Amino acid sequence: MSLLQIVLRSLRQHLLSTVITAFSIALASGLLMSVWVVKDQARASFTGVDSGFDGVFGARGSKLQLVLNSIFHLEASPGNLSWEQYERIAADRRVATAVPIAVGDNYHGYRLVGVTTNLFEVEYREGKKYAVRDGYLFNPKKKQAVVGSFAADRLKLKLGDTFHPYHGLIFDENNQHAETYVVSGIMEPSNTPADRVIWIPIAGLQNMAGHDAETASDVSAVLVKLRSKRSGMMMNQEFNLQGDVMTFAWPIADTMSKLFNKIAPVEMVLRAVALLVALVAAGSILASIYNSMNERRREIAIMRALGARRSTVFAVVVLEASGIAALGALAGFGVYFVIMSVAAWFIRQETGIVLNPLEFQPVMAWAPLAMLGLGALAGLVPAAKAYRTDVAENLTPIS
Repeated sequence: MSLLQIVLRSLRQHLLSTVITAFSIALASGLLMSVWVVKDQARASFTGVDSGFDGVFGARGSKLQLVLNSIFHLEASPGNLSWEQYERIAADRRVATAVPIAVGDNYHGYRLVGVTTNLFEVEYREGKKYAVRDGYLFNPKKKQAVVGSFAADRLKLKLGDTFHPYHGLIFDENNQHAETYVVSGIMEPSNTPADRVIWIPIAGLQNMAGHDAETASDVSAVLVKLRSKRSGMMMNQEFNLQGDVMTFAWPIADTMSKLFNKIAPVEMVLRAVALLVALVAAGSILASIYNSMNERRREIAIMRALGARRSTVFAVVVLEASGIAALGALAGFGVYFVIMSVAAWFIRQETGIVLNPLEFQPVMAWAPLAMLGLGALAGLVPAAKAYRTDVAENLTPIS
């Protein structure tokens, strides 16, 4: 009988403990891969989001808040700029495209963002523009709306539907506006935060009933596409280091990197917890096999009496531990897919950022191999006990 046959037979004989221990390994492996992939993909997605813009102008304040509000549609606006300030930015020879936006209303939790139609002329990715899949682009002079694909799916909105906006960024059924908007178009999916937004003419949002008439022409931010990187450096010097009227968030990726640098300690804790779970799972292999050694002493003695060397017995136990770890590591991919699918759904629901559970990451290779190595190491202790099993003593007939 070969070593592999002996190991398989042993795993079958102790099926319940094998399944339970392998399941603990699967949970550890799946959790380990999920923590690493969520962290790496989220950082890459947030810092490399394809918005089509190089920078954002807003009221004096936090760059991070400005970017989260205008690009990711997550935060409240840090303040407003006047229409004259927007026109001055748009007329700057260093700016290729300037898109003003206004925020302050929602529909069942999904933001309404007032914007000009030139948003739909900007490439958010090379060769890709925000496009209307069904219907047509809103008329700037009418109460029409173009709904992002994700928002349309969640809100069950379709062409020709009407809705009443609600005041504020947080849904409150008591703050409904009287204005009625008609869905003129549904956007083509872009896999960006824009999919979670309901886009309407900027003048409509600025002049909606209940808004301050004195700020009717103000904008929340101005998204800009620059003519060159040098232009960004010059404008950063002019507005951030020398001026005190506006904030210029540029480049957007650097601003988001600072956010992830701030939460790096939390990421380290999560990774440490995942590694600790992996060590505990490896310990379960050790405990499971070690505790079964007393029951298997006679079996091991018979193997020795039939000619098996001590090294063979040692190898069988290590291979058994490695086999349990291998089964768990394979099942860990199923656990990983479940965890990542839930995490990806939640992150897209809340931020519009799309994670891909099926995208290969290095952790998908080293985590299962690490679990296999931990399993083999965990098998060394019970293997040493099996190695020292006394043949004569354990072949004594049991009365």
